[in-house]
Amino acid sequence: MAKNVRTFLFYGITLVVFGALIYWVIGMGNSLRPELAGLTMGNGTSWPQAWVDFKSTVGSNTHHALALLLVQILSIIVVARAVAYLFNKIGQPSVVGEIIAGIILGPSLLGLWFPETFAALFPAESLGNLNILSQIGLVLFMFVIGMELDLKVLSKRAHDAVVVSHASIIIPYALGVGLAYFIYREMAPASVPFLSFALFIGIAMSVTAFPVLARIIQERGMQRSRIGTVALTCAAADDVTAWCILAAVIAIVKAGSGMSVLFTILASVAYIIFMFLVLRPFLKRVGDIYSDRESISKPVVALLLMVLIASAWTTEIIGIHALFGAFVAGVIMPANLSFRKVMIGKLEDVSVTLLLPLFFVFTGLRTQIGLLNEGHLWWTCAAVIGVAVLGKFVGSAIAARFTGNNWRDSLTIGALMNTRGLMELVVLNIGYDLGVLSPEIFAILVLMALVTTFMTGPALDLINRFLPEKAEVVGTPVVTGEKGWRVLLSFGQAQSGRKLLRLADQLTFKHQGRLYLTALHLTPDTDVNPMDHGDFERESFRPIRKESELLGLDIRTVYKVSNDVAGEIVEMANTGGYDLLLVGAGKPLLRGTLLGELLGFTSRVIDPSKLIGTLTGKESLLPSNDQLDNKVRQFIDEVHGSVGIFIDKDLSLAENVLLPVFAPGDRFLFSYAERLIRNVEARVTVLDATGLTMREPGFHEEAQRLMQLAQGRFTILEHRTADKEFLDRYNFMLISYASWMQLAESRSVWLQHVPSTLILKP
Repeated sequence: MAKNVRTFLFYGITLVVFGALIYWVIGMGNSLRPELAGLTMGNGTSWPQAWVDFKSTVGSNTHHALALLLVQILSIIVVARAVAYLFNKIGQPSVVGEIIAGIILGPSLLGLWFPETFAALFPAESLGNLNILSQIGLVLFMFVIGMELDLKVLSKRAHDAVVVSHASIIIPYALGVGLAYFIYREMAPASVPFLSFALFIGIAMSVTAFPVLARIIQERGMQRSRIGTVALTCAAADDVTAWCILAAVIAIVKAGSGMSVLFTILASVAYIIFMFLVLRPFLKRVGDIYSDRESISKPVVALLLMVLIASAWTTEIIGIHALFGAFVAGVIMPANLSFRKVMIGKLEDVSVTLLLPLFFVFTGLRTQIGLLNEGHLWWTCAAVIGVAVLGKFVGSAIAARFTGNNWRDSLTIGALMNTRGLMELVVLNIGYDLGVLSPEIFAILVLMALVTTFMTGPALDLINRFLPEKAEVVGTPVVTGEKGWRVLLSFGQAQSGRKLLRLADQLTFKHQGRLYLTALHLTPDTDVNPMDHGDFERESFRPIRKESELLGLDIRTVYKVSNDVAGEIVEMANTGGYDLLLVGAGKPLLRGTLLGELLGFTSRVIDPSKLIGTLTGKESLLPSNDQLDNKVRQFIDEVHGSVGIFIDKDLSLAENVLLPVFAPGDRFLFSYAERLIRNVEARVTVLDATGLTMREPGFHEEAQRLMQLAQGRFTILEHRTADKEFLDRYNFMLISYASWMQLAESRSVWLQHVPSTLILKP
């Protein structure tokens, strides 16, 4: 107490003394030039005039280059995330929604319907800054794409995929060149020769978007299947080949003469030799030394970023574009999985979430669908889309069929390889910047990219419908004639799975049957390269498998990559015949605050459905402060069986247990208390706040039975206040979900001081 008083006095005296000193010095300084003293303080200015001056200042600052760029970025991210969320809901990849968001904010929609808003938000003189930022985002993204390509995996599977991959490039490329012949006079800029135009139309027809294809395969659970692996390998080989072809095309377009092309190609070959034979071995050594998050320090990250920037700069000045250099820099990064995972984690969120949407919107600002104002232009658009689908979809499918795949797998490969997405936009923007593509053909090709990406999901659904394949039901446990307790453990962090397993073992009625355990780990689809899923699976289950061996338990593991983690968990719990779903509580973000409840903040940052529910009045605006992630509520609402939500505070053994009961529905908790008494000889204290154990016959009978079983280790306390000192006596608490929410709604101090807790919904 005395220390607090001294601190407060020191604080007050410091403010007074030095505040007075500042005031005295300013007064003395004003006397140096008395004629200027009143100008800085606004002496003599009326309040109305001061308000006018303030509004003028705000208006001037609003049009400042930095302020305008910041509001552009904010608008782009909000619209991009909202539209991407809506497209995810209809089964489309986020990239489709983000491309649509770019068109919405461009002259085709916002500029058409709200021209004044469009002119204020995206004035022509501000687009240069937006373009530079979007290009930086693309450079970082291509670096990440390069890191996600494992050349060793590619080389092992190349013999199965090289024919399909190269056929899926040469067939649409040839058709694209043929198409260019018919549209050249009408669509090509006047100063562009046919060769340059035809080469760019060909590459636009033949590119495949490896990132989007990979996400679609993950979302559909195809990454384990042979066809998923073949498609991924084909797309990866396609990516490498397409970027090499694009680099050559850019060199040809930029070159002023045949000799210039030769020198550009020679410089490119020298660059590739240096990157792969000189720099790559050095970086491998760096990756061997710095292989985990703790050892990858800022100097190491700075070194790798310098490699990235130098590589991009080199290819830019050679004449084959900075994006190719960024891609190659990613490819030569150390192959160590942990190293790449850490580096991708450092860069991917910034590039994908913040900077890449700027590129989509910048593309949208260039896309003027209104230019297609004549019927024959829309026929041209239809022809371009038809040639693109014919070349990529049909060409890839025929190539796959000739390499020994059945028609179902061949058509699946064709549908996946027809996905163009982001890579197509990169190619189109390069062509537009070089002046090879006119605004009309640019708009047509952007629409083609959207249509071919959008059709992938429906095409796969049609293939599965008309050529079905019997799939294994992953979530169903093995049916046996023995009695037992079937538990589904779902965990995120590897170590939390080990703790959930230990808790499940302690809660088992071991004398009544066997414990059937299934451990489920789902990875969000943006967090893992599908080619590395085997390594991620092994790392995720290593702690829980080790714990199962120590406890002598048999455990089945299920690993999936998903874009709807909570929905997948609910589906598996409901279809697998489990007695209990046991999950961690998660880490809510800003839960218990008005902002957190309004926006629906969770460990995944924001929940649009929560936001919509709040704004439409379907969900309460007042914070509940229940310490639970939003997805936990989804488990409670949608899982048909029992659900256990574990809040871990370093629990090892549930030895001293608190069991609060508030309503007759809490009687089922006595069954779990009995298991702890039998398995770990736990001491159980029932906190009976309303006298249920004396008033309700069923409660009274259960309590008397457990008293005889526990032999002095079962106690009932009535009308006891639970303060911090009381709660500190226990290392584990069993409580029903209804009672937990009752505590949350009453803003009880319990929630701040509870020990490790299992919240149960019967």
